[in-house]
Amino acid sequence: MTSELPSITIKGTGSYAPQKVLTNDEISTFVDTSDEWIHSRSGIKERRVAAEDETTSDMAKKAGEAAMKAASLSPEDIDLVIVATITPDKPFPSTACLTQHKLGLPKAVSFDIEAACSGFLFALETGAALLRSGNYKRALVIGSEKMSSITDWTDRTTCVLFGDSAGAVVLEKGTIQGTGFLGANLSSDGASSDILHMPGGGSLIPASENSVATRQHFLKMKGREVFKFAVRAMEQSAVDILQQHNLTTKEIDCIIPHQANLRIIELLSSKLDLPMDKFFINLDRYGNTSAASIPLALDEAVRSKRIKSKDMILMLAFGGGLTWGSSLIRWP
Repeated sequence: MTSELPSITIKGTGSYAPQKVLTNDEISTFVDTSDEWIHSRSGIKERRVAAEDETTSDMAKKAGEAAMKAASLSPEDIDLVIVATITPDKPFPSTACLTQHKLGLPKAVSFDIEAACSGFLFALETGAALLRSGNYKRALVIGSEKMSSITDWTDRTTCVLFGDSAGAVVLEKGTIQGTGFLGANLSSDGASSDILHMPGGGSLIPASENSVATRQHFLKMKGREVFKFAVRAMEQSAVDILQQHNLTTKEIDCIIPHQANLRIIELLSSKLDLPMDKFFINLDRYGNTSAASIPLALDEAVRSKRIKSKDMILMLAFGGGLTWGSSLIRWP
C-alpha cells in the first residue's frame, strides 16, 4: 500500500522521565486506596511526577536532545518540530514553539497536535506526510505530558493512573523501500467525548471562580466506558492496518501499546491471539503518560535491544476525543 511512497525512517529515539517517583503506597497516604488495589486493577506500581517548576516543554526538550544525540544530529539539521500534548505550558503559544527555542533550533517550523493519548501516532503520521511533501528534511516528533498538572489528587479513581514523561523520535527520508514508517490507521469520533475529557479551561467553560471551585480544570474519566472502548478500538485498528499491509499477526515482532492499563493489554493480547511476551510494557514504572507513553516505551525498547534491525513494530493507542489508531514500522 505504501511501497510507492518515499521511505521515512526513524533515525533516533529519546526519552525523559522526572526524578521524583510516586509509589502506590505514597498515594495511599492521601486518598483511600492501597498498593494492592491499584496494582491489581491497573498493573501500575509507581509513576514519575515532574517538579513544580518543570514544564511540558522542559521535558520535551530533554527527550528531543536524547533523540537528536542518538541520531548524531545538530540543531541545524532539524527543520520541523511537532509536539503531541494535552498539557501544554500555556494555551498558546504552542509547546512546540517553546521547545524549539529551548533546543536552539534556528529554522524549525513548530506546532502542537492534540489527540490525547493517541497524540504521538497522529503526530508521527503528520511528520511523515510533511517529510514526503519534500518541504522538510528532518522532523523531531515528541510526545510530552505533565499529567500531574491536570490530575485531581482527591479522586482515587483517576489520580492513581497518571504520570509525567516525554519521548521523542527523529524522522528523515530513508533510502530503502519497505523499511521505516510504513503507515498508520487513525480514527476519531467526538460522539462520546465526555467519557474522557477536561471540562474547564476552554471557551465552553472559561476559567472562573465557580469553575475552579467545582474542579472543572481536572481530567474526568468514566473508567468502565473507556476500558470497553479501548479494547474494541485498538483491536479493530490492529486488524485493519495488518490487512492493509497484507500482514499476519505472526509477522509482528513487537507491539508497543499505549500504556494505560495492564488489563486492557492482556485482553487485547487474547483477542488478537498474540502472546504477552510480544507486548513491550513499562506502565508498572510510569503509569499512563498520555501522548508520551508510546515514544517513551519505544525508546526503552530500542535501548534495551528489545527491538532489532528488520523487526516489524505495531504501535496501538486510544485516547480522549475519542481518538484511536495504529502505526507500523519496519525497524531499519
